[in-house]
Amino acid sequence: MTTVDGALTIGSLFSGYGGLCELAVAPLLGGRVVWHCDIDPAASKVLAHHWPDTPNLGDITKADFSTVPAVQILTGGFPCTDVSNAGRQAGIRPGTRSGLWSVMRHATAVLRPELVLIENVRGLLHAPAHSDVEPCPWCLGDDRGVPALRALGAVLADLADLGYDAAWCGLPASAVGAPHTRYRIFIAAADTRRHPRPQDHADLGTAARRGRAVATDPDRVRHQRSGQARGRWVGPADGGDAAARGSVPAPAGWGEYEPAIRRWEHLTGQPAPVPTVPGRRGNAVLNPALPEWMMGLPAGHITAVSGLSRADMLRLAGNGVVPRQAAAALAHLLPLLGITTLALAPTAAA
Repeated sequence: MTTVDGALTIGSLFSGYGGLCELAVAPLLGGRVVWHCDIDPAASKVLAHHWPDTPNLGDITKADFSTVPAVQILTGGFPCTDVSNAGRQAGIRPGTRSGLWSVMRHATAVLRPELVLIENVRGLLHAPAHSDVEPCPWCLGDDRGVPALRALGAVLADLADLGYDAAWCGLPASAVGAPHTRYRIFIAAADTRRHPRPQDHADLGTAARRGRAVATDPDRVRHQRSGQARGRWVGPADGGDAAARGSVPAPAGWGEYEPAIRRWEHLTGQPAPVPTVPGRRGNAVLNPALPEWMMGLPAGHITAVSGLSRADMLRLAGNGVVPRQAAAALAHLLPLLGITTLALAPTAAA
């Protein structure tokens, strides 16, 4: 993949602490974030601390995307509350937090960015989604009332309907060296008016609404494309030095997790913080600097921001994405869409 010269304009939805857009996409593509959009007070403090000159649109449901600056790239990790295995699996439907995908879809339709980048949890693969073509549980031959449409399918279908060609992959954070799994789904979608489909995908037809979905599943080490399978692993290349493989001798203290901790120290260039700190009653509690470090964030990215409680810090780190992981997924997905460079001319809103 060839990055571009100059500054691409980027809009960041559901920004959180900036792990997807500000710390991964913008540095990788040489872009400039022209606005954030996050309603969470704690996340907003982090964004204002690090990017004080970048406006925050606030509540996404009240944002008027016809009046905000047009962007070439739109990113977002819409809420995973209702698609996560840890949630109630309500899926993507009206009235759910994960149903806010519909607002991101609207923003995409209005802004018409050249590229859309999405991140979410693994539950996107199997959580249900609302469908206007499925008015009853038995209408499409479903078994036991299980909806035929899954959350990922709904997102891909919406993108295709808007004229975006999409590729997606599943990638664990451990694939880029992080000391934890944090499996995430990443979707990249290109506007077919600016990026026609690659020649090898011409068999899917030329209608923009058909779109495309290229799936990469590290667990099964395969690609899926229109029912065909081809093997490909998304993760670090084989080899590397001993430290990157986690085999460097190190002082004891982390038990069985020692190799993973030392590997991440080597890759990030930052020593692991102490795991616990004294709590209010003197008892040991989790040190917020540890999950911040485990996400691969610069030291103090969350913990040095004033006005945040310990609970805020832990929640922000827990809800975020590993920037290295997001960058690796994007670097893998863009060539699948035939993208080697992005136009520098501003994208007009439709």
